[in-house]
Amino acid sequence: MDRVLLDYGSGGKASHRLIGELFLKYLGNAVLDRLDDAAFLEMSGPLSVSTDTFTVDPIFFPGGDIGSLAVHGTVNDVAMLGARPKYLTCGFILEEGLPMADLERIVESMGRAAREAGVLVVTGDTKVVPRGAVDKIFINTTGIGEIFVSEAPSGRRARPGDAILISGFVGDHGLAILSKREGLTFEAPVLSDCASLNHLIVRLLETVPEVHVLRDPTRGGVATTLNEIAGQSGVECRILESSIPVRPEVSGGCSFLGLDPLYLANEGKFLCILPQEHAEAALSVMRADPLGRDAVQIGTVRAEHPGKVVLETPLGGTRLMDMLEGEQLPRIC
Repeated sequence: MDRVLLDYGSGGKASHRLIGELFLKYLGNAVLDRLDDAAFLEMSGPLSVSTDTFTVDPIFFPGGDIGSLAVHGTVNDVAMLGARPKYLTCGFILEEGLPMADLERIVESMGRAAREAGVLVVTGDTKVVPRGAVDKIFINTTGIGEIFVSEAPSGRRARPGDAILISGFVGDHGLAILSKREGLTFEAPVLSDCASLNHLIVRLLETVPEVHVLRDPTRGGVATTLNEIAGQSGVECRILESSIPVRPEVSGGCSFLGLDPLYLANEGKFLCILPQEHAEAALSVMRADPLGRDAVQIGTVRAEHPGKVVLETPLGGTRLMDMLEGEQLPRIC
């Protein structure tokens, strides 16, 4: 069949064909291939676990798709706690009538992203719902990783005097989704930064002796994520507008559309907060990796205004950057 039928979610022969001919083809491994009701895993020590559900519109966008996004997003969340991601679970909710070619493209992309990240998809589930009950495809992934640092990075650990680093340009993913959705074109193409950051995170934590906070600024962007950290730690995050890396095409697109790149989602960037004396060492590690080559320090942690994010403008003024209110862009991840 060239489209997904309700029968593919029945648990019968059609379901088994879908699993064997599609999911195992691209996601198969020694654990998943057993096809038991649950995955048999061997792990020890503290664990990092994260779950997320992906509903991006459109499901294919410049720089990625909902399949690669589901892997990258969960792998990154697990890694931010100072862990090596090892396993993923995957649940699909499919709309009746979804083209099989689209589903295969998505699953193939997931398999490729999982191999690049070095994680195994170890168990999963598929449900098919009547046409119109969902929009094409929703994917839930849960990630599990082993924490390998003695004290895990946390949003509660930012301290006055710390440096605030970002691993590269901000706003790429959010504007890439919007441009595809609305059929907008810019002088230079805007691509999502969707990527798994776990290998870079491991090198950073193995090299730099003390990292207080690691966070990936997805929905709500850099401004909202820094507000979360400021609130958790009871500190002020002071950032310099002139230091924040934004691609010219993203800056131009945001100006045209009335958007702020600091509130746009990112799917391949992370914030790192650590003592100022370790900032250059951390930047050196980040810049040595293609996913961190544009890393910079964008600010510092202070004690003056607990729970606030303060932006210093190029003219010397300051303004508060609050959390995102409402949806700047719906269905972005």
